[in-house]
Amino acid sequence: MSRTTVVKRDDKHRFGSTVSIFQRGRSFPVVRLAMSALAMATVASAGVGGLTATKAFAEDSTTPANIAKSISATAPGSTVWGTTSLPAKTLVLYDTTGPWGYLGQMYAISLGNLASNAGMVAAQPVVDYTAGEMSKFTAVIYVGSTYGEPIPQSFISDVTTSSTKVLWLGENPWVLDNSSATATSAFINKYGWDPSTSYFDTNNIASVNYKGQTLSRNPLAGGVIGPNIVTPAKVTVLGTANCTTTAGVAIPCASQARVNGATSFPWAITSANLTYVGENPLSYMTETDRYLALADLVQGLTAPAVTGHTALVRLEDISVSDSNRQLLAAARYLHSQHISFGINLIPHWLDPLGTYSNGVPTNIPLTSPKAKSFVATIKKMIRLGGVLGQEGYTHQYSNIPNPYDGTTADDFEFYRGQCATTASAPYTFVTPCANTDWVIEEGPLPGDSGSWAASRVQAGLSEIAAVGLPRPTYWVTPHYAASSVDYLAFAKYYGSNTTTAGYDRRLYFGGQLSTPAAPNYSQVMGQFFPYMVHDLYGSTVIPENLGDYEPIALNNHPARTPADIVAEAKDNLAVRNGFASFFYDPSYGTTALTQIVSGIQGLGYTFASPKTLLGAQSTTTFGASSGS
Repeated sequence: MSRTTVVKRDDKHRFGSTVSIFQRGRSFPVVRLAMSALAMATVASAGVGGLTATKAFAEDSTTPANIAKSISATAPGSTVWGTTSLPAKTLVLYDTTGPWGYLGQMYAISLGNLASNAGMVAAQPVVDYTAGEMSKFTAVIYVGSTYGEPIPQSFISDVTTSSTKVLWLGENPWVLDNSSATATSAFINKYGWDPSTSYFDTNNIASVNYKGQTLSRNPLAGGVIGPNIVTPAKVTVLGTANCTTTAGVAIPCASQARVNGATSFPWAITSANLTYVGENPLSYMTETDRYLALADLVQGLTAPAVTGHTALVRLEDISVSDSNRQLLAAARYLHSQHISFGINLIPHWLDPLGTYSNGVPTNIPLTSPKAKSFVATIKKMIRLGGVLGQEGYTHQYSNIPNPYDGTTADDFEFYRGQCATTASAPYTFVTPCANTDWVIEEGPLPGDSGSWAASRVQAGLSEIAAVGLPRPTYWVTPHYAASSVDYLAFAKYYGSNTTTAGYDRRLYFGGQLSTPAAPNYSQVMGQFFPYMVHDLYGSTVIPENLGDYEPIALNNHPARTPADIVAEAKDNLAVRNGFASFFYDPSYGTTALTQIVSGIQGLGYTFASPKTLLGAQSTTTFGASSGS
């Protein structure tokens, strides 16, 4: 089948790249360590991949599972995940009270995933903290999302008397020194600023300056607490918030920010063992957002010595419908640049409604004679430096539009999606899906289960093996959306050992820390990663953080140019070893691909192979790009 007969709709920057919290109906709300350190034993366990603490264990403490149990026993009520092959241990504390208490779990999952880049993570409600806990950890992160959370005095005391590094985000910093005049004086003397007289600036704050980059910020995230710096010599300002009009014109910040008419004020500061950020940067995050500064701050606590900037590229939605000529053109270009690349293989092509075949259903497995030349092309691409990945089994669901037309590469495979005429409820779902419609994620599919998801992974692997292709190195979830049990099933095949990984963005759900067997799918948060992590589902995850090239707008998402992608790569230079990882549809030719690659290389990034990141040897010799 010629690519010209198919119009693919697999635009993952639209399906999960913009991380908006708890907005199911909009834009699908949805990492570099030393290479030798990436042969990790990722801890996967019961529930949602994390281990819930109950008691201390006396078994062999050297196994990954028992290391996790030992860590969780030091933090009552915590959930533990990460990798035991890297040394850091991070305690993430979160709020749980009030009508918005459920947000704390979501934020803790996101922060824990970032901290897992450097080792193990324990996420615990701050109300359960006990005196001395933090001494068992490399670093502590507290995310304040509930105003007036009842924070234990033991935690406050440990923050101000311990040498353990602490990152405090957002609400409630005033509890650190407002118990008495003596406490205020002692805090100022040690840290050089006064939380008790630090107030919100509610101006339109649309950007943050951090490490030479101007990162975006959605003003809908609300105000930012401006720290009242009393002794500047004791405080290092790490980032500044910029006050502007809605038109982007700089204006003086509010007087309570205590900056005397300046158009910016400290967004993040550090002194002694405490780093403070005047907001929670996990709300309204995008690829260009101050979330990148947060990711760097987390690495600064857990792995401050890591350096280097790695680039990655995947060729997307590769199926029997593709033009062999276009596939080889992209592969030969990348080979000529000595760049290894991912091949996102969809094993089984289905068009049950005959959308692209005049109403006649089409079914082409890899083992079909119709796929023979396509399989030969994939083998050539591997010889040219390609690393095989598995992108679902059919990349569609059943014989219904989900949301488009039921065809491979167009639709969700592991999540229900429909098109609606509005971005928010109440929805009017429509078929067919017009370009002006909004694509709405509704939740798990009928009959969804871990065994069902596993059967689809295995079916794809069986077809791949049957035609003599190598076992794929990585997994990409179609349209970056699946249920909790699906992600756990994927991890059994990809990411829970030292030679495979997930390579995508992911969804996380309400209650996954407190009630892992019954996640709340009405509370959903997506996350992308600027470096490798070992996530809550028990999987090593290779990052994709730049999205893709899209020359036309689709379903209320703008077109994306090579310049957009390169600009996002520049923003990721703010992360001490941030990645520049994008994907590309070979049907667009090589002109835009060339522009993206050269632009990213011009920023100082070095392209790497997914196999190399996982510690495996590449068998590709880069020379002539014949592919023969």
